[in-house]
Amino acid sequence: MYQISVAGHFCVDLTPQLPAWAGLTPGQLFDIGPLGVKLGGCVANTGLSLLDLGADVELQGTVGDDWLGTLGTQLLAAASEGRWAPDIVAGAGTSYSIVVEPGGADRTFWHHTGVNAIFDAARVRTDTDLLHFGYPPLLPSVVLGGPGPLVSLFERAHLVGATTSLDLAVVDPDGPVGKLDWGALLDAILAVADVVSPSVDDLRSMLPIDAPPSLELAQELSEELLRRGAAVALVTAGEHGLVLRAGGAERLRRGGRVLAALAGTWAGARVVAPPLQLDGIATSTGAGDAASAGLLYGLAAGLTPADSVALTAAASVVVMSGDRPTPSAVAKFDPGLARLFGTK
Repeated sequence: MYQISVAGHFCVDLTPQLPAWAGLTPGQLFDIGPLGVKLGGCVANTGLSLLDLGADVELQGTVGDDWLGTLGTQLLAAASEGRWAPDIVAGAGTSYSIVVEPGGADRTFWHHTGVNAIFDAARVRTDTDLLHFGYPPLLPSVVLGGPGPLVSLFERAHLVGATTSLDLAVVDPDGPVGKLDWGALLDAILAVADVVSPSVDDLRSMLPIDAPPSLELAQELSEELLRRGAAVALVTAGEHGLVLRAGGAERLRRGGRVLAALAGTWAGARVVAPPLQLDGIATSTGAGDAASAGLLYGLAAGLTPADSVALTAAASVVVMSGDRPTPSAVAKFDPGLARLFGTK
């Protein structure tokens, strides 16, 4: 099993328990449930899902020196068994999201960028086998001046033979990041990003796409990401399923030691997976991150494309059910996965 380092966006998610009828009517009081405090962002969600699956993981992110940063650091250090050593910026506020999820409906995020506005990609360590970086749209310092910081980070990783991986996020069209030419940014970044695992919604917010989310659109976008330079592309489409595409053997061999070892079995891979059935969705928060974790685990463990996609789908649906994506939990949704972990 190769080591995986997850870096980038970290925040604390504050989730009030909302009944379906709760609203925002001025002057009106709504009786709601308790406040949930969870770790959020790619570093926590993808990182802890990888840890649940049994991967060798380290976590890198940035917090402020406020009480929320202290709380987030304590929670993640405990959950990751000490694999989290954040950069702490004096005088800065920690990033947080208020997750508005009434009655089990799809969530809305009220997000405060905080210290992530000055995230320094030059401080990310690259001494790993597989470097996964998450959410550049929520890290303004990484993209507002152009693709340079992220390109430089991935080039540093390639110099030590690491495979690079990228996850995206929905772009706020009204903020500064929403005014960027994301087509040009993706061309530059995907030239050095070996693996990419966005959602259809991420890409629809970045590119001129009018089509609604669908499995067919996910297939088109996975091929588009390969054309832009990626070696492996996973595109998730929520309730419609997900698609995995891999480039040719030569591109995989240029993708760091993890992909180079898989060039013979992954070259040209194309796997389309419909969604697994789930009776009732507890939450959709973190499902995409769990999908990324399933793919990364598959790559680091040397699984086949088909097994990696099956694990990806199962990890995502387990999170949506309200559980953690442990080997036993994913095997409940897809019994065929038990053989990958030696579980029954």
